[in-house]
Parts: sequence; C-alpha cells; structure tokens
Amino acid sequence: MTVDSPAIGKTALHNVRVFDGHGLTEPTTVVIDGAVIGTEADGADRVDGHGAILLPGLIDAHVHLAGTESLDQLAAHGVTTALDMTTWPPERLAALRNRPGTTDIRSAGTPIIGGGGTHVRIPGLAEHAVIHGPEEAEAMVAERAAAGSDYIKLVLEAPGEGGPDEAAAKAVVAAAHAKDLQVVAHAASLGAYTLALDAGADIITHIPSDGQLPAEDVRRMAAEGRVAAPTLVMMQGIAKALGRLGFADSLASVATLHAAGVPILAGSDANSEPGVPYQPPHGDSLHRELELLVTAGLPPAEALRSATALPAQYFGLPDRGTIAPGLRADLVLIDGDPLADIHATRAIARVWCGGISHA
Repeated sequence: MTVDSPAIGKTALHNVRVFDGHGLTEPTTVVIDGAVIGTEADGADRVDGHGAILLPGLIDAHVHLAGTESLDQLAAHGVTTALDMTTWPPERLAALRNRPGTTDIRSAGTPIIGGGGTHVRIPGLAEHAVIHGPEEAEAMVAERAAAGSDYIKLVLEAPGEGGPDEAAAKAVVAAAHAKDLQVVAHAASLGAYTLALDAGADIITHIPSDGQLPAEDVRRMAAEGRVAAPTLVMMQGIAKALGRLGFADSLASVATLHAAGVPILAGSDANSEPGVPYQPPHGDSLHRELELLVTAGLPPAEALRSATALPAQYFGLPDRGTIAPGLRADLVLIDGDPLADIHATRAIARVWCGGISHA
C-alpha cells in the first residue's frame, strides 16, 4: 500500500482499523491535528488507509542510544518513544531530546553501578557511575536528577559479584523515591533478581538465564506491584554469542511472570556499545522482542500492549500509548494483522512521530 500525506498539518486517516489495546475496531477515521490526535476532519488532507491497521507508536522500554542515527533507526521501525537506560555525559543526552519528526526519548542518564561488575569495563563509565557505599546514594541520585534523568538505572549483580551491595542498593532506591523517581534495576541473574526485589526496585529489566525464577520471587513481583522488562532478544543473543544454555529458562520465567499477572514491558536492549556480547539493532529488535514474548506465551494483543499502553503507564507517559483525541499523534500504519500473526508489525507503511510523518 502506498500512502501519500503531508509531513505536517492536519490529516484524516480514513478506513483504518485501530488497535484499541484489546482488539481491532471497525474501519474508522483518525485525525492527525498538528502534533496530537484530533476530532474534526474538516479541512484535513484525506488519506485512504484501505482497511490497514493503525497502532499506537511503539515504545521500546530498554535501549542504549548511540546518537541521532539511533533515533532515526527506531522511528523507521515504528518505535516512536525510546526509554534509554544509559547515556552520558548530560550534554550528549540533551542533544538527543525534543527532536521533531523522530523518536522521542526518556533517559536514566548515567547509571549507578558497583566497582567490580562487568559494567565497569565500559570505557569512561566507572569514574562517573560507581557507588562505593550507601552514604553516597543521596548525592548520586541528586546529581542525576539535576542533570535531567527521568528515572534511575541501578545495575545489580548477584551478591559478591561486584555490583552494589544490598545496603547501597536500598539507599539508592530510597533516595530516588524521595525525589519521585522510579528505579529500573538491571538484574540478569537469579541472585541479582532477588536483590532487586529486596532493594525495592520498581522495574526489573532482563530475565535470568542461570535458572528459572523461583516461585517466591514471582509471587513477590505480583504481590508488590513490580514490573518486568525481560529483554528476551538480548538474553537470547547473549546465550548464542557465548554458547550458553539457559534461554529456555528465560522464556519459562517470562511465561510464569505473565501468568501471575506481572506487567511485562517490551524492551530490546538495543545498543552499539563496544565489547558488549550482543548488539540488538535499534528498531528491528523490538519487533523480535514482540515475537519472543508471543513465543513465551503472551497473546499477540498482550504483546502489543507491552510495547504501547503498558510502558506508557508504568513510565508515567500519559500522553501516549493509545490512540485517543488529545494524545500525541504517534502512530504506525501497517499492512497485515498482528493479532493473527505478530510478525505483521514489521509490515510498516507509514510512521508519524508527534504528528510528523517520518520519511
């Protein structure tokens, strides 16, 4: 299908079926009025969608940006919002914000890490990111808040493996919560996952590959209102790159979390960091993440929610994630039905970022 529409202005998309978070509507009209979704089609340029499906702009709940090229790669794949987990210094991050016509971002800025984990090997990171004890937590969180971090990224390892200890981790969470900032905890092993729960992290990213999550951790995730962003595409890529077993355990853990009612967010861990064992490509890898979530047992509609309404809800972005008047006109028009086959999310006809058609 070929769609011709102006780059900016008022456009009426006729004869589109809208994903409403649960299913598809009957063919309807959606108006793009400047940067938001409007209500009146009068005076709008008319585009016939020919029955194609309109999704809310996709949200990748775990990326690492490499520059403006990352934003354009994400936008080309329908990812209109990216939740960045590490970008520093603040000047570099500021240059990526508020760029019309491409992917909008939120970011943790500089993460908080331990002195002996694998992340200290990322060039230039250690001197800005290492926490040496709980007494440093308040100042480190304040520094990130002042620099514009939208949430705090806390990198945890299993006890004794070089990450922040429990006292430091709890102090970071307490300091963040005192400033109304959420904490996203990196936890790629069973020991780190339990530590993230004990520390009080709001969102736990990655999923262990050294065994299935124990029933008690799953119970706590559900009972305590925690949120999971498992980054299955990254965990599979690392397993293949390092010749490890365990990805089946990762899939099983996601299935168990979902069955227990834990919110699951789609995050790819897309990056181009030197030395990282696997580098999921920006944009394309979120579609792979959706496919893996369906493999893990999420119905396609739930997988789509994991990349639209749910990350908007749990990262505090009330202006996006669904298609409704007054919200940002972040939209993806696709040929094919992703509720019948999740692979159809790749058949992108057009993307709008804040009402601007992404070339």
